[in-house]
Amino acid sequence: MPFLHIRIHGRHAGPDEAASLQASMTDLICEILGKKRPVTAILYEEVSGHWMIGGLPVAVAAHLDVLITEGTNTEEEKARFIAAAHALLRQVVGPDLPEATYVTLHEPKAESWGYDGRTQAARRLAAQPL
Repeated sequence: MPFLHIRIHGRHAGPDEAASLQASMTDLICEILGKKRPVTAILYEEVSGHWMIGGLPVAVAAHLDVLITEGTNTEEEKARFIAAAHALLRQVVGPDLPEATYVTLHEPKAESWGYDGRTQAARRLAAQPL
């Protein structure tokens, strides 16, 4: 049950392009990290403001925050996802995407988050055979 928050600065995407990015990011997280498509949620935002890197303004920028349950993926899987997600952001934003474009994976403990009113820990416990 991942939650992804994509922020893009300095580039406007139409509804179809934004939906395509969200669908492609869903594919990546399902294929690389093995997450379940029906509970993968993505918030896409185009942000304005004053995005700076190294103290200098940038024309375009992007950031991706991802929440996944702690301990559900290997270091190698996470590295593959970060590389693929960054490549997808570069494809969408273009070649001017700064080097300092971050993809962050946050891993809350299973008892600290959930969906539909149940924690991930409660789901695991319910799924265990008696």
